[in-house]
Amino acid sequence: MSRQAPSGRHGDALAGRVTASFGRNYEVVVAPETPDREVLKCVARGKRHAYACGDEVRVERTSPDQGVIVALEPRRNLLWRSDAFRQKLIAANLTQIVIVVATEPGFSPLFISRCIVAAESEGLATVIVLNKADLADRLEAARAQLAPFSQLGYPIVETNALGDLAELTRCLAGQRSILVGQSGMGKSTITNTLIPEAQAVTAEISTVLDSGKHTTTFARLYGFEGGWIIDSPGMQAFGLAHVTTDALLEAFVEFRPHLGQCRFRDCRHDAEPGCALRAALEAGEIEPLRFIHFHTIRAEIESAERQARGW
Repeated sequence: MSRQAPSGRHGDALAGRVTASFGRNYEVVVAPETPDREVLKCVARGKRHAYACGDEVRVERTSPDQGVIVALEPRRNLLWRSDAFRQKLIAANLTQIVIVVATEPGFSPLFISRCIVAAESEGLATVIVLNKADLADRLEAARAQLAPFSQLGYPIVETNALGDLAELTRCLAGQRSILVGQSGMGKSTITNTLIPEAQAVTAEISTVLDSGKHTTTFARLYGFEGGWIIDSPGMQAFGLAHVTTDALLEAFVEFRPHLGQCRFRDCRHDAEPGCALRAALEAGEIEPLRFIHFHTIRAEIESAERQARGW
């Protein structure tokens, strides 16, 4: 996946930021850092295009409220997901990923590890939000699921989307954040509470499937407290087929002190003698669940690579 497209020479074009994308159509705020900011509905020039929320672009106006994107400025980072055959841009130019989970419906710790891998691979900070913390009968179980991540130093913010969000506001102020999570965790409700004018759509949780209905169908960027927030669609999967094995190892922060210490240079950290990661696991320095997560994600990446090659 290319991190940027050549900007070319578009000196007369307007500077803008992509705030939403709808297939081949985009919402772009031009002059986003000035009082003269305005919103244009834009299309992309050419057949090949891929822009994400947060992208900084150059736009040529075609009517008072419409334009065409003619160039992409260099990206600081790019958050995306992929499998063997497809790639999906999520957001660009972020400073942090905010993973939203809830006391109900149930959430997947593996999904959290996937999001952390994506964040670490792009040099982004991670914050985990435990929403619906007012449901006292489910709170301790949710805390226990999050304990392995808290022990690694990832901050956990407990909140109620309809209550006091002061602590979360402090975490978001001045940052360029994206809210990610499985459906039904309350991302859009949090967005509406923090930014009432957002009017993001919310829906009740499906108790039958123990998962939320998809209420946000596209990512949208909102200015907030000297930075911005992107509310993204609920995800049930976060493919990482584009991540290399070396990058995956580095993305597990607890592995880093032990990397390069195995007896064999090509150690796969399975059952090889002299594996430094397995030694750390047995010594209690690596959480067993996280070690399982690593092997699960690595197996999926390798399977996707084989599929892409037609094996």
